[in-house]
Amino acid sequence: MIVKKLHDAGVTSEHAYLAGTASIGLSLVSWLTSSRTDDLERADRWGIFVGEWAPTFFALGLALANYEDPRRPAA
Repeated sequence: MIVKKLHDAGVTSEHAYLAGTASIGLSLVSWLTSSRTDDLERADRWGIFVGEWAPTFFALGLALANYEDPRRPAA
């Protein structure tokens, strides 16, 4: 199970939530940076690509939070 392996590696739900939040910020920064240097269509695609990571990180954060829940029955 991926969540168990991530938890065993030391990744917590807070790490995943921080990565999701950072992804949103990185998306904005990458869009602003590339909109000044590249054409606007490419900047939009790059910002959207990075922004699509956020839901994955937040979903992993929820899965890890459920795994970390002390009320969870031992497997």
